[in-house]
This record gives sequence, structure tokens and C-alpha cells, in this order.
Amino acid sequence: MTFDPQFRQFLEETRSRVEQALEQRLPAADIPPIRLHEAMRYAALGNGKRLRPVLTHAAGQLLGAPASRLDAPACAAELIHAYSLVHDDLPAMDDDDLRRGRATCHRAFDEATAVLAGDALQSLAFRLLARDPALDIPAEQRLRMVGELAHAAGSRGMAGGQALDIEAVGRELTLAELENMHIHKTGALIRASVRLGALCADGASEEALRALDHYAKCIGLAFQIRDDILDVEGETEAIGKTSGKDAADNKPTYPALVGLDEARETTHRLLEDALASLAMFGNDATHLRELALYVIDRKR
Repeated sequence: MTFDPQFRQFLEETRSRVEQALEQRLPAADIPPIRLHEAMRYAALGNGKRLRPVLTHAAGQLLGAPASRLDAPACAAELIHAYSLVHDDLPAMDDDDLRRGRATCHRAFDEATAVLAGDALQSLAFRLLARDPALDIPAEQRLRMVGELAHAAGSRGMAGGQALDIEAVGRELTLAELENMHIHKTGALIRASVRLGALCADGASEEALRALDHYAKCIGLAFQIRDDILDVEGETEAIGKTSGKDAADNKPTYPALVGLDEARETTHRLLEDALASLAMFGNDATHLRELALYVIDRKR
């Protein structure tokens, strides 16, 4: 799929901006405890898609928030994502050796350090929302953002989705059960990423927030279904993690339940629904539209 040159420029510039913002906000590797800080930086920096912070920037800029104000919440969303990957990869969870094309955190360091690194990345995310000076918004808005991210990361969101994932191993789920698991495990943080950006804008209407939330709900589910498809079709070198591992671990996935063709059709239906929710924003929502296309067309 060919993307608009302006979108490509936005994507590259925002990824670079996020990488620099993370670099500045993570503890330096030479500050004690050195091994822990090295592990945090290893987990958070490097070859990531940065979809969640890019969504934060795109949603916030759509509603008029300055890019400088969006850096802290964008980093917070990515730090929560990085923490979740570190913990998901542990032997007690998914037991993965490869992430983003290199050794997982517990393989590069050790299991105890990986657990602590994940814990510390999570706490840093909330500190940024609470204290980062570049986030020049009223305390009430900060508190709302903390609540949004906490909900997305907790038992009613990402952690709960991972629990459902563990319980589902070896079982046959209904389509509704599988969708519910995906909405929590992956979709909750994607929705929060969009809402964090929107809440950085001055006077964002509830109508706009609802429209953006529906958009994010659709692409969050589409993202996970695309992940399921890539686990079947993708090659390890391209996707940056072990191909075929879900099937090997007897995990329920969309392709396993409904087949590859129907899984692809579902992502396209979700794409159409996501794009329809952006109608009220007109041409201003071009970047969000292109991001939705990217979600279902990505190769990793």
C-alpha cells in the first residue's frame, strides 16, 4: 500500500521525536542502579513501531494541541507498552526469546532484572503524566489522563487481557470471547493512547472524544487481528519476533478460529468503521486515516 508523502514525513518525524523524548526522560545508563537502568533503556529504546505515541500525537494535533505538550503522554503510552512486552516475554508468561529483532529483556539481562525494569517503566509512565513540565495543562486534566492510562493498563484493560490470554491456552474460545480478550490485551492501550492525545487539547468536546475513542477501538482490534495473521504468514526476520509461536503454544487466534480470509475481511470491516468515525473531522484527520490503513497493512 502506498501512503501519502506527507503522512510518511509525519510518521518519520514523530517517531524520531518520540525516540528523542524517551531518551531524555529515561534514567541515564550510568546512574545507579546501573543494570536496572540499562535494562529499562534496552526495553524502551530501539526498533519499535511507536504506533501508540504516534497515535497520541496525531489525535492531539488534530484537536490543536502543540507537539511539545504531547511528548510526555506519548512517552507514557510507549513506556506502558514497553513494560507489557518485557513482562509478557518472561518464561512465566509467553516465554519468548526474541522481541523487535533482538533478544528479549530477560535474555539480554536476567529474569529478575526484567521484572524490575518492567515495574520501573510502568511507574515512570505515571510520573510523566503527573510531573512532566512540558505537559502544561491543568491538574484536573492530568488526573483524568492518569485515570485513563491506569484503567487501560490494569485488570479491566491490558493486564486483564493477558490474564484471559493465559486462561485461554488450549481452549476453544467463541468469537465473542476472543474479541473480548483482544480488546483488553491490545486494544485498551491503543484507545488510551488516542485519548491521552485528545485530552491534551484545550476544550476538546465530548463528541470529538467519543468519535476518536470509537476509531481507536476499531483499530485496536484490527491491530491484534493483524498480529494474529502475521504470526501465521510472517517470517521471524520481518516481524521481529518468533513466527508461528501462537500456534505452537496452542493459543486461540482469529485465523485459527475463522480462517485467514475471514480474519482479513474482519480487519477491513474494522477499517471502514474506524474511517467512518473520523468523518466529523474532515480532511484534518488525514494522519489518523493513514494510520488506520497502516495498522491493517503492516508487515511487522
